[in-house]
Amino acid sequence: MSSQENPEENLPSVQEKTEHGSVAVADENPFADPGLPPHEHRVQDIDERAAKRSERAVAFLFTLSMLATIGFIASYVAFPVDKSVYIFPIGHISALNFSLGMTLGVALFCIGAGAVHWARTLMSDVEVADERHPIEAEPEVKAKVMADFKAGAAESQFGRRKLIRNTMFGALAMVPLSGVVLLRDLGPLPEDKLRHTLWSKGKLLVNMNTNEPLRPSDIAVGSLTFAKPEGLEEHDHDFQKEIAKAALMIVRIQPDDIKDKQELEWSHEGVVAYSKICTHVGCPISLYEQQTHHVLCPCHQSTFDLSDGARVIFGPAGHALPQLRIAVNEEGYLEALGDFAEPVGPAFWERG
Repeated sequence: MSSQENPEENLPSVQEKTEHGSVAVADENPFADPGLPPHEHRVQDIDERAAKRSERAVAFLFTLSMLATIGFIASYVAFPVDKSVYIFPIGHISALNFSLGMTLGVALFCIGAGAVHWARTLMSDVEVADERHPIEAEPEVKAKVMADFKAGAAESQFGRRKLIRNTMFGALAMVPLSGVVLLRDLGPLPEDKLRHTLWSKGKLLVNMNTNEPLRPSDIAVGSLTFAKPEGLEEHDHDFQKEIAKAALMIVRIQPDDIKDKQELEWSHEGVVAYSKICTHVGCPISLYEQQTHHVLCPCHQSTFDLSDGARVIFGPAGHALPQLRIAVNEEGYLEALGDFAEPVGPAFWERG
């Protein structure tokens, strides 16, 4: 770097020639602490009317946050999920999503803006320089921290500005209500929907593959057939939800091989119908061993004995598969005599 790029007047030190011709550098620290600039008072520090205006502005923002939170809750209740509105220049959007986003955004923004305005106009803005100290806290340090805390509390005018304090508490207390309301959107309340399926008295058992009603002669000994309730079609909007509860396994066992008395009474000539949904985590069961009459869940290997009330003989499943009581109608087709006597699928206490 040439001397032309750094003229002597920009050098951080002053050079002087001694009488012997050598150059001496003046003892001057170029990195000396310049100190803090003089403090300039804000208008709120010297004019109480200006301070009152700032106080009202902060209280207004906190109050607006509370109103926005109320609007959030009201929007959640008032707008249906499928309602859409036209918002320029966005276009057609969900009225519920737009109202929830706007009201929650305003609520959070007003709390932040109110806190910033409070700090910028009413809290103390005096800069304080403090020396670094060891990590461990000495008694003197603790005393100083407490003193600084009390001084900060006094300078923030938290106790004096009751309007700000009360509206801030109201805004902070109401914003979490938005989260509580959102918990309701985790899904519709189950009520007793999981206790019942589409099966009812007189509904025919329909083959899942052929979509035709089943006769006892259609089911051979040792075979496994899957069935659904009459009237449930794959193109139905709620097909997946309903078949997940109503899917059936139908097997034919020699009546002499059925060990459970109730199973024998609820069957027809050895044709038994059990829920296809595993009682562990709800996987569909599809593996049948005709010699032992055992069915195996492919997910976690829970094994059920269909000749003995579908009781669990291995695996993590908690209870036996529910059985559907069946009979034959006047036309010779298999029909249900009602719904399952107990809820299908995983342990009932987990499903509300």
